[in-house]
This record gives sequence, structure tokens and C-alpha cells, in this order.
Amino acid sequence: MKFNPFNLNLALTTITMTTNPLSLSLLRLLQFTSPSLPIGAYSYSEGIEYLCYKETIQTELQLCDWLKNEMRFGFIINETAISLRAYQAAIAGDLAKLVYWNNWLSATRESEEVRLASWQMGQSLIKLWEQLPSKQLTWDSQLKVSALMPSAKDNAQGQGCNYAIAFGIVAASLEIDSSDTAIGYIYSWLANLVSAAVRAVPLGQTVGQRIIFTLSEEIANSSQLAFQRQDRELEWCGWGSSLASANHEIQYSRLFRS
Repeated sequence: MKFNPFNLNLALTTITMTTNPLSLSLLRLLQFTSPSLPIGAYSYSEGIEYLCYKETIQTELQLCDWLKNEMRFGFIINETAISLRAYQAAIAGDLAKLVYWNNWLSATRESEEVRLASWQMGQSLIKLWEQLPSKQLTWDSQLKVSALMPSAKDNAQGQGCNYAIAFGIVAASLEIDSSDTAIGYIYSWLANLVSAAVRAVPLGQTVGQRIIFTLSEEIANSSQLAFQRQDRELEWCGWGSSLASANHEIQYSRLFRS
């Protein structure tokens, strides 16, 4: 007997979906870690472009190894740890701690270029966050962060709201889980640098996605290290990326901002 799929009696099943707080927080996290978020992250390479220019990074393996070492020993763990501190301070309504950790982060940036990038992205994120529907920002009405954190016009006086601080504030206000916040922050950082390398080498979009997939376990491990890091342990070994970032400013031809 010849098989005819159109003769099958198929039972129609009605599928219903319910929205719960967990799925909403996941959607918020996905939105704020998206490469399309208009905060300017795509315009920075954190020294990756210089490393490609000097042929330190030319292959998939070289890029993967560099990023893996950064996630194990670089500043990204500190940034994530500070973002979590901002998250907790925001929940507690502790403005003094928010300002303290913002100043601490500004003072310990590896280079002026990295600090200015962090300020620009942080202030752009705060500006975007303030324009979201008010029903998502009941917490903001109590803290008035925008009145206390430095704005873009303060950059000339050596002030600014760091991206890690802004990310922690936004995640707390939108009730995103702290574990997801840490993973999202590191993922956003990794995706941006992979995108920069894909354009600078170039490597190709498929290679970039393969690298992110390969390093997914490293993202989880780095987020755990960020959770475990005590105040006295906020240290790192990032002289390689620091020098690359500083040299990028005087690179002859550039695709990215310093």
C-alpha cells in the first residue's frame, strides 16, 4: 500500500503559553546583552584590532586562546564582580556604595582609552534605561541614580558612569537574577570582542560563532569566579591587553575607536 501523508488523521493540539516572571527577566537579559543595543559597544575592540594588526591574532585558535586567558586572568572577572556589587547596592538602595565602586573602577582602568570607552557605554546604557516604560522602573523613582552618577559632560573633569556599574543597576531594576546578570555581562563582552576580531582579521561570521560556542563553558566559569571574588582579591594580570589598548590609539589605520 502506498503511503499517502494526506490520508492521515491528525489530532489537532492547542498549545498555550503562559508568561511568568522568569521568562520576562530572561527577555530583558537578552535585550540588554544584544549586540544591537545602542550603547556603542560595537565601536570598541579593547586592543583586539591592534593585536590583529601586529599579527598576534591571525587565526581562530589564537583568538580563542587570547579570549580564554582574558576570561581566566584578565580584568573581565573584576568588571563582572564590580557589576554584581552595583547590583546588590542598587537593590539595597545604597547610593554611597554605587558611587564608591564607580570611582574605584574608574581609578583602576588599565588605560585612558579603556576608561573612556567604559564611561561612554555606561552613560549610554543609563540614558537608554531612563527612557524605558516607567512600569519597569519603580525602583529608579527611589534612587534617582541619574542625579548622582556623572554624565557625559563630566568626562573632561575625569568622571563618568562605568558600563559595569550601569549594567548592575539596570539588571537589578529589571529583576534579572544575579547569576544571569554575571553570565550576561561576560557574554556581552565576549561577543563584542569576537565581532571585532571577525571584522579586523577577518575570520568570518561562522568562525566567530564557533568561538563563542567553544568558550561557553569559560563564560560560566568566569561568572563563578566573579561571584567568589572578595574585595581584597580584586586583582588581575592584564598588561598584554593594556599595552594593546594603549598602542591602538596611535595605530596608523583603525576600524574601531580607541
